[in-house]
Amino acid sequence: MLRIVTRAEKVKARLASLVRLNLELARLEAKRKATALGIALGLGVVAGVLMLYAIGFVFAAAAVALSEIVSLWLALLVVAGVILLVGAAAGFVAVRFARKAGPAAPTQAIDEAERTVKTLRSHA
Repeated sequence: MLRIVTRAEKVKARLASLVRLNLELARLEAKRKATALGIALGLGVVAGVLMLYAIGFVFAAAAVALSEIVSLWLALLVVAGVILLVGAAAGFVAVRFARKAGPAAPTQAIDEAERTVKTLRSHA
């Protein structure tokens, strides 16, 4: 009888140790992933800012090139008009896609959950 109690205590201690180790592993894994995600986010922001500057320089170069044909103020006005037209078209397309998306609720997941509950109730 004493041997069974001793073994049960050993199993309990090992199980507690295993749970602690699994929790520590999960914490370390989450920390590693969060660090990698933070670095990726920071580099992504830097890349976005640099791309924004590059696009500005491309538009400035287009205006300078166009100023060889027409006066500078007209070249800047033409480039600004093109930017506004492209931005308006992108906004229009974004609104159409947003309307197509429908409600934000995950309707397929809700439907599947309802079917699962119905199936479980019918077999109970």
